[in-house]
Amino acid sequence: MPQLPADFAELEKFSDWILATEEERYAKRLETSMDDMQVFYDAGMEHMDAVLDHLDKFDLYDLPDPERALMYLMQSVVMVSFPIEVWKQPRVLDSGAAWVETVHQPAF
Repeated sequence: MPQLPADFAELEKFSDWILATEEERYAKRLETSMDDMQVFYDAGMEHMDAVLDHLDKFDLYDLPDPERALMYLMQSVVMVSFPIEVWKQPRVLDSGAAWVETVHQPAF
C-alpha cells in the first residue's frame, strides 16, 4: 500500500527511510552502505524542491499521513547528506563510538 502522495510514487522504493525520529534515522544511516545511501540521496535531492513546494501547501501541525511520511523521508535525506557530501562514511569523522540520543523530539 502506498505511503507517499501519488506525485512522489517514484520514492516509494525508499519507504524503509520513512522514520519518525532522529534516533531511528541515525541508526538507519549507520546500518546502510555508502552505495545505498548515495542512491537514496540522489533520488531524494532530485525531488527535494518539488517536495518542499508540495509540503508548503499544508499546515505542519495537521499534515495528512502521506505528507507526513514524505516529510519524514526528506528528513532522512538530510540525515544522509553529510555522510554523502562531506565525510564519505556513515559516521561523523573522529567520533569513535559516540552515539546520538535524542532526549526530546521537535514538537509539531
